[in-house]
Amino acid sequence: MSSVKQNFETPSRFKTWSLALMGVGAVSLIIGYILYGNVDNGTRFWSSVLQNSVYFLLVVNAAMFFFAATTLAWGGWQISFRRVTEAIAACVIPIGAITFIILMALVFGHKSNIYEWLNPELVAKDAVLKGKSGFLSPTFFIVWTTLTIGLWMFLGWKLRKISREIDDTPLSVEEGKKYIYKNTVWAATYIFWFALTVASVTPWLWLMSINAHWFSTMYSWYTFASSFVAGVALITLFVIYLKNLGYLEYTNDEHLHDLGKFQFAFSIFWTYLWFAQFMLIWYANISEETIYFKTRFEGPYAGLFYFNLVINFLAPLLIYMTRTAKRNYAIVTFMSVALLFGHWIDFFQMVFGSTMKDHVPMNIFDFGVAAGFVGLIMWNAARVLSKYPLIPMNHPFLKESVIHHT
Repeated sequence: MSSVKQNFETPSRFKTWSLALMGVGAVSLIIGYILYGNVDNGTRFWSSVLQNSVYFLLVVNAAMFFFAATTLAWGGWQISFRRVTEAIAACVIPIGAITFIILMALVFGHKSNIYEWLNPELVAKDAVLKGKSGFLSPTFFIVWTTLTIGLWMFLGWKLRKISREIDDTPLSVEEGKKYIYKNTVWAATYIFWFALTVASVTPWLWLMSINAHWFSTMYSWYTFASSFVAGVALITLFVIYLKNLGYLEYTNDEHLHDLGKFQFAFSIFWTYLWFAQFMLIWYANISEETIYFKTRFEGPYAGLFYFNLVINFLAPLLIYMTRTAKRNYAIVTFMSVALLFGHWIDFFQMVFGSTMKDHVPMNIFDFGVAAGFVGLIMWNAARVLSKYPLIPMNHPFLKESVIHHT
């Protein structure tokens, strides 16, 4: 046990890359605002920052969900790399703050070109918008967004704090039982709030209400599945990176295989929701529902629409099908990067297909903003990893993770 490398030291090259990417993001924001900020009320600019901020917030929050769900299930297999999940989940705090500022800027800036329900004159004349005004209103949006992000931050912080309580204190059997019980209670609290937000109300507010006349009862689950696949892919990339540096000695091919299975399984789940949502709307052929797919299925975003299906369904289906592929570090790394990019594209067409129905090609501005968030995740996760032991040696379930076999 004493030979296990517990103290992570951020490589200078990693730190340089993270800072450089954040710099690229900051410069992209400035240039993007200069180019697009005053064009069509800044629709191009605000669409990109909305898409990127919400996507990356949901991705790092998916790591928190993974942490809480496995805790609630009394899972032991993931304990050996639990600190990786915690470090990524800690990014909810800075990215949550950025996303909150962007969302508030949209509301207080009266950006009805993004959220049409922010225009009181239009709402007064539109029976559909007027009927939804109790839900789609600035007051409800502000209150719910504040509660959503605030509780994600607090509950995540609390779970991570509990996780670190036993780093320096071995537990007796009775103390271990109490510790697991406390973990379970707080994890259940987080899962409850996650169900009310990510799996229900929040995607309706932040994303679906861009098309305020359109609705889908499957939208929140679809959004969750997309961000969760990307979240597991991000966890996998950090695990592989640390393994390549000689850390996480107790994490082996069995754990990598299970992370690959999670990516494979939830890619299928995402596809199921994608097809079910599309098929039901196509079959019903109701104009207020099919309008969402008009610009995506046969309109200017059709290319992205089909590419989205290829990279997020066909690629993981065909590549992850075999047991060997899910244990190959190169293949898993490639697929993790592909899925992170693929679901970023998914969110791009979700936002831009509604705010700018005439096709807007992706350019260096969109990729630059995304690079900024990637750099922030790299920097903050590495900072958190370097502050605490990489393996919770005193956790009651650690042995289960060490001897894990799948």
